Amino acid sequence: MTASRQADAFAHRGTPRIFCIGRNYAKHIEELNNTLPGAECVIFMKPVSSLVAPNEAIRLPVGVGAIHHEAELVVEIGLGGRDIRPEAAREHIRGLGLGLDLTLRDVQTELKNSGEPWERAKAFDASAPLGPMVSLTENTDLSDLHFELAVDGEVRQSGHTAHMLVGVADLIAVVSRTWALMPGDLIFTGTPEGVGPVQPGQHLKLSGPGLAGAEWTLA
Repeated sequence: MTASRQADAFAHRGTPRIFCIGRNYAKHIEELNNTLPGAECVIFMKPVSSLVAPNEAIRLPVGVGAIHHEAELVVEIGLGGRDIRPEAAREHIRGLGLGLDLTLRDVQTELKNSGEPWERAKAFDASAPLGPMVSLTENTDLSDLHFELAVDGEVRQSGHTAHMLVGVADLIAVVSRTWALMPGDLIFTGTPEGVGPVQPGQHLKLSGPGLAGAEWTLA
């Protein structure tokens, strides 16, 4: 599937922007020997061409060194706004889903060592596979959501939003201080520990109670 078709698969969503949160789980920070972010959290962005619909093949870049999986809870904004208060953030959420922040780890290490931005390691085409979104219910507890990633049937990552350094509501507040959030914006909320390399031919499956599962094959 071409990069343009990957983006077209999500045209009906009208996704304006994809915000991504880095270093939001302490154990993930430890496993990569990183330091805690100096601000509330690390924020970077991906283009719409990074989206890959479920059941589509993810075509990995070649000749770039190690490529790692990073499983994440994803928030879709329904009601836009700026300077959103954490206690009001829930009203701005259209849906929740699961996604992957695929990362060129060797490239990222080089960029970090030279003090350069992460885009070449994080914002390449097909770097943000995204599953279906589900609406919130009155029983949805944003601080008690579980999810996991299995690679070829083996669980590699297990996440729980209670372990986030900055919770979902606070993330919406933080992002909206710099950008006026728009309907359809996506926020990838960070990955737990357990990240690791992937390669062509492997099968990735995301799942979580109350969340829609999604699967991809790497090509």
